[in-house]
Amino acid sequence: MFIWEGVSEFVAVAEVESFTVAAKRLGISTAQVSRQVSALETRLSTKLFYRTTRKVSVTEAGQIYYQHCRQVLDGLEEAERTITNLQLAPRGKLRLTAPVTYGEKTIAPLVNDFVLRYPELEVQMKLTNQKLDLVAEGYDLAIRLGKLEDSSMMARRLSSRTQYVCASAHYLSTYGVPHSLSELEQHNCLQGNLDYWRFQEQGKPRNVRVKGNIRCDSGWALLDAALKGIGIVQLPDYYVQPALDSGQLISLLEHYQEPDDGIWALYPHNRHLSPKVRMLLDFFSEALS
Repeated sequence: MFIWEGVSEFVAVAEVESFTVAAKRLGISTAQVSRQVSALETRLSTKLFYRTTRKVSVTEAGQIYYQHCRQVLDGLEEAERTITNLQLAPRGKLRLTAPVTYGEKTIAPLVNDFVLRYPELEVQMKLTNQKLDLVAEGYDLAIRLGKLEDSSMMARRLSSRTQYVCASAHYLSTYGVPHSLSELEQHNCLQGNLDYWRFQEQGKPRNVRVKGNIRCDSGWALLDAALKGIGIVQLPDYYVQPALDSGQLISLLEHYQEPDDGIWALYPHNRHLSPKVRMLLDFFSEALS
């Protein structure tokens, strides 16, 4: 193992040929520089300097040792500059995963904006509704929606999403407006992957089983069906908000609306959070808040 004690002092003295000037450069006492160099010579069993009352000069062995030490110190300085630059300007590879729809609509555009700001960054992004193993597959972070399962991952809440139950005015004028959860069984409820919808009643979560003539794992397909007056749908805000704002869809059963879900960034617990990942998370937080 390489022992660093005395190396910086030795290099400073060798470059200025003065213990006093070297001490001023390093911001320490002349006595400390002298002690460190003497200890280094003892450890190496080699005389590194010729010392007189008027002059300090480097021995032949000292010149050889200096050349090697200078290369090592230059490498350390370059390593520090590299790490500092990484913190100032993210670069290198960054791998993340996100759900398909939310990823396409929200996360991917934000990632593109981030890359425009830091063009030396190389991003690999996988949009999938499968929950990938971040550690096994080498991902830096994942975007997850809703309630989180227990895991060894670290989680940072970026934003929230609201689940809406809604239908078109045409559907409601034809089949009526439900005012209670029990009335949903009288309506055509457009289903996704689950056969129930989530609500809150009297402060407690409640799942209500629903049925209808369309079942599809695409939120966009269910939204299109609702817009065409086929039935009632429960979807997150990033699907239905524009239609709600324009009046194409009408929000229902708001009294039973469950609290907002979280939108989360997950990353491995045992992995040091690199500056580029931290800066991307900060960028997400600012944009989604």
